[in-house]
Amino acid sequence: MRITSAGITNVGMKRQNNEDNYLINDEVGIYVCCDGMGGHAGGEYASQIAVTTVEEVLANIRDEGGDGSDDVTDDQITQEKIKYAIRLAGKRIFERAQANPEYRGMGTTAVILLFRNGMAYLAHVGDSRGYLIRGGEITQRTEDHSWVNEQIKAGLITPETAKHHRFRNIITRSLGFQEEVEIDTQVLRAEPGDLYLLCSDGLSNLIDEDEMRDLLVEKSFQLVARDLVDLANARGGDDNITCVIARVDSVS
Repeated sequence: MRITSAGITNVGMKRQNNEDNYLINDEVGIYVCCDGMGGHAGGEYASQIAVTTVEEVLANIRDEGGDGSDDVTDDQITQEKIKYAIRLAGKRIFERAQANPEYRGMGTTAVILLFRNGMAYLAHVGDSRGYLIRGGEITQRTEDHSWVNEQIKAGLITPETAKHHRFRNIITRSLGFQEEVEIDTQVLRAEPGDLYLLCSDGLSNLIDEDEMRDLLVEKSFQLVARDLVDLANARGGDDNITCVIARVDSVS
C-alpha cells in the first residue's frame, strides 16, 4: 500500500501548554492522534507515552501472521495486536501516575489507524475522532466515549446542544485513568482515494463535517492540515488542536 500523510498539532488560543500528541509512520502505516489530560505536565506525558507505546508494538506487526488456524483470521489477529498496544499504553500511564503524585489522574484519548494488507484498521478510546472521506462523502467512523454522547443517544439532548454543553469535555473512557479500558475497533477495506482524518476534539468541536470534507476534497493536500487548524483557531481555539490526514494512493 502507498499512503500520503500530513499532520499538525497546535496549542490553540486559550491554553498555555499543548497536551496533544500525534504519530505518523508511513513506512509501517501507523497513524495516531492523542489528547492528553491531567494538567500540562501529566496530559502531555500521557499522550506521549501512548503514541510511543503504540508505535513500539505495531512497528513489528508486518512481520507477524496467523498460525494457519481456520478459526482465527488475520483481521482478528491484527485487531488484537492493536488492542494489546493500546492496553499496554494505558497500563504504562496508569503505573507511572500511581508512582508519581505529580501525574495522578493523568490520561489520554487515542485514535489509531493502521493500514495493512489492503485493509484499514481503526481503534479508539475517548472522544478523539476518526473520519473517512470516500467518493466525496464524509462519515464519522468513531463514536465518542463521552457524557454528552450518552445523553444524545438517550434522546436527552441534541447534537447541537452537546457542542456547547458545559459537560462536553467529560469523557467516559480514557487510557491511564484506570488500569483496564474497553477499546472499540473496526476493519474497512481500503480503496484508492480514501482520505482518513484523525483529530482531537479541539478541532471537531469547532469545525463541522461538511467543512472538513470541503477542505479535504478541494484544497491542496499538503495545506489542509494547516487550514483546519487555522479555522479552529479563528473560531476561538479554546483547546489544543491536532489532526492527522492519511490518503490511500494505492492498495496493491
